[in-house]
Formats: sequence, structure tokens, C-alpha cells
Amino acid sequence: MPYFVYEIHPFQIVKKIAEFDKFKDASGHAKELRGKLTGADNYSIKVIFAENELHAEEILGEVREKPPTTGEDY
Repeated sequence: MPYFVYEIHPFQIVKKIAEFDKFKDASGHAKELRGKLTGADNYSIKVIFAENELHAEEILGEVREKPPTTGEDY
């Protein structure tokens, strides 16, 4: 399965930037892009491992629940 690199913009707008066969290549590309981000940029960079582009975008659209607190968080 390939690794996809996406820009994540406000309102869950996603833009595919690249696709790689190896995690090391995808991660390196994402780190390079993150290094070029400035304070004015209003998006983030994510690497997604998925069967195809449609599956990657489904994963990006999933709402994740907050982990349970242990009582130590104030």
C-alpha cells in the first residue's frame, strides 16, 4: 500500500501533494515541506498509509475521539 502526503487546510479541505511506495521517502518529503511552512501558512502536512487515494481521504475525514483522561489533566 502506498503512502500519501497531504496538505490539510481549514474546514477539512485536503490536497494531495505526493504518493510514495516507502514510508522513509514520504516522511522525508513531509518533513521537507513542514520545514518550509511559515507562520502565515494556514495548513498542516500529513502522511497517510492507505490502499488508495480515496481511502486516504476517508481516513483524513474521520473524527477522532479524545482519549480518556486519567484525572491528572487539569
